[in-house]
Amino acid sequence: MIEIHPGLYVGDERDYYQVEHETGWRVVHACKEPFHRQALGYVGRAAPREHPEYLIARRGDRLILNLVDAPDPAYIPREIIDAAIEFIRESLAEGHRVLVHCNQGESRSPGIGLLYLVACTERLPRDTLEHAETSYRAVYPLYNPGRGVRGFMAANWESYSGRK
Repeated sequence: MIEIHPGLYVGDERDYYQVEHETGWRVVHACKEPFHRQALGYVGRAAPREHPEYLIARRGDRLILNLVDAPDPAYIPREIIDAAIEFIRESLAEGHRVLVHCNQGESRSPGIGLLYLVACTERLPRDTLEHAETSYRAVYPLYNPGRGVRGFMAANWESYSGRK
C-alpha cells in the first residue's frame, strides 16, 4: 500500500485485509472478485444486469465496484470510475483515510488513483496522459495498466484533466 496523496492509498487485495478492521478508513474495492460478488451474493459469471447494484454497491464505508481488468476499454463504465473518484473526494474531505485497491494493485486501483490526482489535485501534469503517467510512476512504481484501463484513461483524458 502506497500513499499517493495525503490520506489516499493505493494497493492490492492484501492491503484491504490489513485495514479492514481499523477505524477511520474508507475503501474502494476496484475489483469484481471477490468483493462485488460477495456483496451482491451472486453465483455464476455475473450479477444480474437488472440488479440496482449491478455496477456499484455501497456497504457502509466501502464502495464496491463491478470492475474487471478487461482488455477493451468499452467494458469499463465511466459511471464506475466517476463514482470512485467522487467517493474518494468526499471521504478525504470528511477526514477519512482511503484505500483504493484491486486484486494485484497494478492496473485498476492505480488507474483510479491517477485519475483522482489529475481530476481533483494539482499533483500531476494535465497536458498529456503520458506526462501524468511518468510523474505518477515516481509516486506509485507498481502502476502497470492493462489495455482496457489505459485505453479508458486515454479516451477520457480531456474530461478528467479539465482540458475539455
